[in-house]
Amino acid sequence: MNELLTLKSLGNFPLATSTILPILRDYRRPYDKINYWVKSGDLVQVKKGLYVLGQEISNQNPHPFLLANQIYGPSYVSLDSALSYFGLIPERVYQTSSVTTRISKIFKTPVGRFDYTQVKSNYFTMGIKNQGSTEAGFYLIASPEKAIWDKVVLTSGVIFRSKVEVRKFLEEDLRADEIGLAKMNLEIMKKWIPFSPKKTSLNLLIETLQEL
Repeated sequence: MNELLTLKSLGNFPLATSTILPILRDYRRPYDKINYWVKSGDLVQVKKGLYVLGQEISNQNPHPFLLANQIYGPSYVSLDSALSYFGLIPERVYQTSSVTTRISKIFKTPVGRFDYTQVKSNYFTMGIKNQGSTEAGFYLIASPEKAIWDKVVLTSGVIFRSKVEVRKFLEEDLRADEIGLAKMNLEIMKKWIPFSPKKTSLNLLIETLQEL
């Protein structure tokens, strides 16, 4: 139990095997101890090599965005998860969506569903923020501009041919907050055009946002 208290003292963070093993250095078979904790519910295995404390030890899981970064990386939180986080869409989101340079993948875990969409590396690096706090941990998330950008780029079937179609997408499909959209940095978005697919649609998006 002392070892579990030591884990708890580290804070409400995801626990990698490499974090747990030093605490079990006096055990001849530390992996057996980890497996015992999982079976007893003291640890919850999110995926191989990654755990969170069970409810008997801690009644709160790490922030899902922090988990998302660690479950599959390199990645950053984006799409509806980031749009909701920044108050740009009204819907509550029940899964965490991320963008990655690796193969697209979905993880269904005891602490939630996490999906990842693949993009090219030169596109990936644009518009990422380091968000969070020392107490809760830091995670990579799309800026508001990149989140709406990703939504257009990565949503199948979204092709704009006019600003009327852009407005319909923003107002009816996303029910996006117009005040938040009006605050976006359009100059930085213009710099992303050469590295992005759907250039015509993205130029129309910028032109529409300029009119807000």
